[in-house]
Amino acid sequence: MKEITINTKKRIEMLDITPDIQKAVNESGVSDGVCHVFVPHTTAGVTINENADPDVTADIQQHMTKLVPRESDFKHGEGNSDGHIKSSLFGPSQVVFIESGRLVLGIWQAVYFCECDGPRTRKALVKIMQG
Repeated sequence: MKEITINTKKRIEMLDITPDIQKAVNESGVSDGVCHVFVPHTTAGVTINENADPDVTADIQQHMTKLVPRESDFKHGEGNSDGHIKSSLFGPSQVVFIESGRLVLGIWQAVYFCECDGPRTRKALVKIMQG
């Protein structure tokens, strides 16, 4: 398993971690298989979406903030309930196929680490399996 360290700079942020994951695939030597990406945090997640137009991630972040505002009638006392809800909507993991040593993603796709309670130092765990 490979651990990727991610330093976020904003409360809500989407960072393209595809190059880091591809590096882990390259280092593994696996030509054909499956890559599991897991985020072991309760206020962060991972998703796959478009990387060609930065407005897409800006729109996602803006609308997640509208959908789950920071200030609401939350019972959780730490002030980050919105981050817990947003990370649940993104989810903690993604699976990507590997063929010929490359991640199998659509032409416009990338894997994004989704920060929902930053800035923080985070990690993503990458497990590559031969298949």
